[in-house]
Amino acid sequence: MVQAEAAAAASQMQLLTESCSGTYSWIRWLHIHLLVMLVFSVQAVLSGKIIKFLPGYDGELPFKLETGYISVDNSELFYYFVESEGNPQEDPLFLWLTGGPGCSSFSGLIYEAGPMEFDFENYTGGLPKLKYYPYTWTKAASMIFLDSPVGTGFSYARNPEGWLSSDTKSAEHSYQFLRKWIIEHPQFLSVRLFIAGDSYAGILIPLITKKIIDGNKDKDKLYLNIKGYLIGSPVTDSSIDTNSRVQFAHGMALISDEIYENARRSCKENYVNVDPENAACSAALGDIQMCVKDLFDGDILKPNCDLFSPEIGENPDRRSLEEGASKFLQSQSMNPRAWCTDFVLQHSSIWQNDDSVQEALHVRKGTIPHWKRCNNSILYTIDVVSVVSVHKELSRSALEVLVESGDHDMIVPYMGTLKWIKSLNLTLVDNWRPWFIDHQVAGYTMKYSDHGYRLTFATVKGAGHPAPQFYRRECYYLFDRWVNYNPN
Repeated sequence: MVQAEAAAAASQMQLLTESCSGTYSWIRWLHIHLLVMLVFSVQAVLSGKIIKFLPGYDGELPFKLETGYISVDNSELFYYFVESEGNPQEDPLFLWLTGGPGCSSFSGLIYEAGPMEFDFENYTGGLPKLKYYPYTWTKAASMIFLDSPVGTGFSYARNPEGWLSSDTKSAEHSYQFLRKWIIEHPQFLSVRLFIAGDSYAGILIPLITKKIIDGNKDKDKLYLNIKGYLIGSPVTDSSIDTNSRVQFAHGMALISDEIYENARRSCKENYVNVDPENAACSAALGDIQMCVKDLFDGDILKPNCDLFSPEIGENPDRRSLEEGASKFLQSQSMNPRAWCTDFVLQHSSIWQNDDSVQEALHVRKGTIPHWKRCNNSILYTIDVVSVVSVHKELSRSALEVLVESGDHDMIVPYMGTLKWIKSLNLTLVDNWRPWFIDHQVAGYTMKYSDHGYRLTFATVKGAGHPAPQFYRRECYYLFDRWVNYNPN
């Protein structure tokens, strides 16, 4: 039914285009309004459902939450939508992707940008409690949290071929998802649109943004009002990101001047795919690894609890690290709940795998056997190793861009991010300076601009990977000022 009516609307559009002598903008306007009329004629089959109550939350939710699936190719992509608590008719719309690849966007909703958090401090067992989080990005924007690629969160495939994904396929699916979602929600056609996310999503976000810009050039496609993108702790270029870790370790006094100079000289400042016959380089990298292996690379200021289970449920999703005796040299009096990041992250797995929660979220039974915050077993091919050239191409468009990094993140160090930003050869319009919250330095920022493309880079002082997971309030203020064009 929907496909038939869509085809009819497209046919009408073609006839009108051929018969009318109006301007291109008038045709685009008419195209959009025909699609709006189509949507309102098929309201009964819209995919999303409004949720007013959630297990673990006391009372009715004080914000509008919608969940649902959108069909793309052979996949069913699950999403959480939170409408702006400000002015939804005018506030921007953000599509949010969490990294991985394979990490659920629920992680972004509950730990970074959304209006809820777990009450982990008072947790005593059972279903984790939820509470409202006041420093939510949804005070200034409507946000779609998308589980992508397929196999992430509650997103699933309808046949074996549908489970296969890659960088290019995931970007295409996210683009197709967004077009279909906006057709179902035509009230958001005219608001400013941004693509956002962090970590590995740094590869996908510029690809999606480019697809939108290219798609907008086709008068037969729905015009998406793209205005910019936001990337946090972004994976961007495998070589730049990896090489910057050695520079970061030296700058943070994790390795000595002698170790750094030895590595830089013997490896020729290239620490990726080292020639196995270069014994001097391999030895230098071994010295570096010895110095940093017992650190938590997500935030070098935080304790390393990757091998410690707080035992409140299943083991958390985490990278495997080589076990060493130094891991167990901890005080017997230390309470893991007070310092272990994994303790907080485990709450999402316990909550999401509860039957009452999945029923409340309208999850389709039997589609996902077990929800994981980060699914490391998705069938995914990394086929894009760098998106610097994509950023370069996007810099020719009038876009607002925010790039933020925690300055204690050793997974994607801010030094590497700055390196590829500088390679874009943009004009520096605001040199390196501090930005403030409560009259205290919250980080440092600099701004570039060229031909309508405006890029703001900001560090979050003391934060790790990704920054909002560690300094959520500070990142809210950074986001709010940027999206509302207020100086930091």
